[in-house]
Amino acid sequence: MGYFESIDWEGIKKDLQKGVEKGMAAMKKGAIVAQKKAGDLTDEGKRQYKILTLKTKVHEAVADLGARVYALMGSRVKNPALDPQVKNIAAQIKKLDAQIADLEREPLPAGKRKTK
Repeated sequence: MGYFESIDWEGIKKDLQKGVEKGMAAMKKGAIVAQKKAGDLTDEGKRQYKILTLKTKVHEAVADLGARVYALMGSRVKNPALDPQVKNIAAQIKKLDAQIADLEREPLPAGKRKTK
């Protein structure tokens, strides 16, 4: 019997599954705590949190865009910008950028303005 035949693959699989489940539970708890804390933030803190969330979505979309364009480079597509998925992702990024710009232009409440 060889080394690999003696390994308890089912046991390893179960241990990995337990680890994944524990990790997911910890992430859910963290998300609940973060959501609770966000409720405690000031209006400005909430606005900054929304901006950060949107910027994270932009980064994810840009990564998706890069992956799609890279995949198209290996094909016979001459202009990846004409690909429907590329257009969709680019439109999504523009929409997110507009939402970020709107939030960044939002005036601070009178009592929260910074003074020099």
